[in-house]
Amino acid sequence: MFQINEVLRFHDACYRVLELLPRYLVWIDIDNAKALPELMLLDEIPEFIDSGALERVEDPYSELKYESPAEGSVACQKRDRNLEILAPLISLSEFYVPRRRGPIVEKIVTENQTTKQTVYRLARQYWQRGQIPNALLPDYKNSGGKGKKRVAKGKKLGRPRKHQPGVGAIIDQETERLFRIAIDKFILNDKEHSFPYAHRRLESMYRTYFPDVPEEDLPSIWQLRHFYKREYLQPETLQKRASAKDFSKDIRPLHSTANTQVQGPGSRYEIDATIADIYLVSDSDRRNIVGRPVVYFVMDVFTRMVAGMYIGFENPSYAAAMQALYMAATSKVEYCQNLGFDITDEDWPCVGLPDAILADRGELLGHQIENLENSFAVRLENTPPYRGDAKGIVERHFRTMHASFGAFMPGHVTGNLVRKRGGVDYRLDAKLTVTDFTQIVLSSVLQHNQFAVLDKYDRDSDMPTDLPNIPLQLWRWGIQNRTGRLHRTDSDALRIALLPRAQVTVSEQGVSLFGLHYTSQEILRMGWTHRGKAVKRPGKMVAAYDPLVADQIHLFYEMGNNKYWTCSLTERSREFRGGSFWDVWRIQEEKKKTAAAAKIAAKQTRRQHEEFVIEKLAQAQASSPADTGTPKSEKVRAIRDNRANEKQLERQSKAVRPEPHHQKPADVIPLKDSSPDLDYPDYVDELFGDDD
Repeated sequence: MFQINEVLRFHDACYRVLELLPRYLVWIDIDNAKALPELMLLDEIPEFIDSGALERVEDPYSELKYESPAEGSVACQKRDRNLEILAPLISLSEFYVPRRRGPIVEKIVTENQTTKQTVYRLARQYWQRGQIPNALLPDYKNSGGKGKKRVAKGKKLGRPRKHQPGVGAIIDQETERLFRIAIDKFILNDKEHSFPYAHRRLESMYRTYFPDVPEEDLPSIWQLRHFYKREYLQPETLQKRASAKDFSKDIRPLHSTANTQVQGPGSRYEIDATIADIYLVSDSDRRNIVGRPVVYFVMDVFTRMVAGMYIGFENPSYAAAMQALYMAATSKVEYCQNLGFDITDEDWPCVGLPDAILADRGELLGHQIENLENSFAVRLENTPPYRGDAKGIVERHFRTMHASFGAFMPGHVTGNLVRKRGGVDYRLDAKLTVTDFTQIVLSSVLQHNQFAVLDKYDRDSDMPTDLPNIPLQLWRWGIQNRTGRLHRTDSDALRIALLPRAQVTVSEQGVSLFGLHYTSQEILRMGWTHRGKAVKRPGKMVAAYDPLVADQIHLFYEMGNNKYWTCSLTERSREFRGGSFWDVWRIQEEKKKTAAAAKIAAKQTRRQHEEFVIEKLAQAQASSPADTGTPKSEKVRAIRDNRANEKQLERQSKAVRPEPHHQKPADVIPLKDSSPDLDYPDYVDELFGDDD
């Protein structure tokens, strides 16, 4: 009935849904400064809905999903620090039970040297504002010094020394550079150097650069440790301080079966890609063989249900993965109808974002996907290199997919990819179109989700014996008896968050991305495309783009915010209307090759032209008569007469006087008034008129 993070109005108070239990709803008053999670009996909710006492309302903290503080800013550091403090409490499954919550709070207070009031204030802020990392952002984002790193101006930062002599070292950029050298050289390796040893090596380097600094004013080991803890993440330090073998054997996280790490539907999705073992033909012309398609699957770990997929010819990359993720988080009814399958949302109920997404160290490893992590509280997990077994569920389903069309299908890749001498070339046997193959795979997915019996499914002890191991049945049981972990989200915000991003520049021609120019009504109102030295434009900005559509981009006009303007191609870039960015990159590459070849020919002809000029100059100098002693003034006065004579000779040589001849003139037929205007079109008004 409800989803996690929904906001409900109950008797003039607004509550946020924190958790869904079999019999209860866990929520919290988002306006009460002393509120704590409460339980609401699910059986009483229909009565409140019927009486009008309970209704859905808009989330007052929805803007937090668009917040994106600068990396390293005070707001970002406080958010991450607060999230680190609350991690034990957030991960507690029974956080709504006071006797379970109390010991965790006491432990947090002891380990982080904080107060109970601070822990409850942060926990309340996290629960009331949407249970996402951005909920822990401080409220003084508009105050002075936003995002600026504190710089020591002639005085050491931090508390002054009380017992030790001297003032201490001022940590500037040069000192931080030496910190990084010492840490990278003596700490982040598998030689097991101690921290005091690294600090002594740092002091040696520091004295080399600054020999006049007293001993008591050298950087302290505490300053080095503080920088190390602030700038380096624990997973990175643990991995670099051990050999690859020791890390995989003794340090890396251990996992048992997949179900032991998930609590219910939507706890973790796995995503992976493969190249299908079949050759296809084009939908537009079955005579054209288009090759083997790329298939992406997004699967729920708890139920083994396929939540989303992608079938196409994009190489395994972020551009293809985001299409599969978007399908996994939205309704599939329209997608299935377009392919001839009539279903309802109950038949394929995977609508929403999961808690975590497990992927390879490839398409989802980078800054592009961080928007999904920070704005929608989705945890991204990447498997180690050469560890395909870490995603065994989705890897196994690729075998199920290949079995759906079987080796009997024409164009199926069989045995060794190298064709034996005299053997049949299976590529030439291709008969299925891309749409045919997509329908076959979709039919296999629907059959798997709704009817496939999972013989090797590892069941938990609380699962009833009359529950069949069918993904859809497991999903419905998990939603009712476990914690449904799907997060409600706006489809447009999700689509923009998934799109790849790139830096753009602004000039009088518009917003430039990959050599294309874009504009919008908002940009025109800002005056960024006006000409003149007095025009002020922003520097580098960021825009999101869909690789499949080059006609428009989404420009983020504020730093640290995900609000955007939709910009369209200008007339200058009309060449690429209706195309994709793949077409843009291909055409630009071809144009560069064409221009390079043309420049070679131009350089050769330019050289020939210069040689011709040099030759003509030499001939002219050789043909010039000897000086007769005529005064220079007389030569200058003769220029006008010489010019007139030259002009007369030019007119006589170019005059054409045809021989007169007699010919009967043709009859003239007048045009009627209703005849069309046959004048050549005039574009003067369009060229020099003002834009509407």
